[in-house]
Amino acid sequence: MNTLDTKASLGLASLIVVMVLVLFVPAWTFRYWQAWVYLALFAVSVGAITVYLMRNDRALLERRTSAGPGAEKENTQKAIQSFAQFAFLAVFLVPALDHRFMWSDVPIYAEIAGDVLVVLGLYTVFRVFKENTFTSATIEVDKGQKVISSGPYALVRHPMYSGAFVMLIGTPMALGSWWGLLALIPIAAAIIWRLFDEEKFLAKHLVGYADYCTKVRWRLMPGVF
Repeated sequence: MNTLDTKASLGLASLIVVMVLVLFVPAWTFRYWQAWVYLALFAVSVGAITVYLMRNDRALLERRTSAGPGAEKENTQKAIQSFAQFAFLAVFLVPALDHRFMWSDVPIYAEIAGDVLVVLGLYTVFRVFKENTFTSATIEVDKGQKVISSGPYALVRHPMYSGAFVMLIGTPMALGSWWGLLALIPIAAAIIWRLFDEEKFLAKHLVGYADYCTKVRWRLMPGVF
């Protein structure tokens, strides 16, 4: 395993460890089967995407391994990413507390539906990666980058964020928490803040992006936004 593969593998492992801590410490129990199912689905899905990139698109893998506030070049994006990190953790923290104090009574069919949304959202992200090798984890324009308007980009301008939204909506349900849906508000605000700032950057630095925006009207969901 070379340095890039090691970095990607350690990054995924670190994320899973953080998720385990944020879920089970506040819940104060390991008897939380919804969390175990969620973690298994998430780890397998993201692991499969990582292996695919290792084998088929190492340039994109490298772009995805440099993430977080420190990797961003724009000050606005540094602030957005810092806020988004805490907002992301809240999506797991609230359901964990909900499980501990039994605030919600979520039927099993809703929990299963949540798991389906998580996998569907991650599959959407995978489709985006297959379509666009320039899907960096930071806001930047690489040499040779061009506007992608095919595949999911023909429907919405930010299909990766659309997939992330689907996954995030499914997360509290999969973890057995209605109250966790309220924790989506901060992370949704962070994503929308980021995409508006990203659009301004790309319109300025990526040739053809402004024209693309006039052709593809919707940002995240056709007919809605």
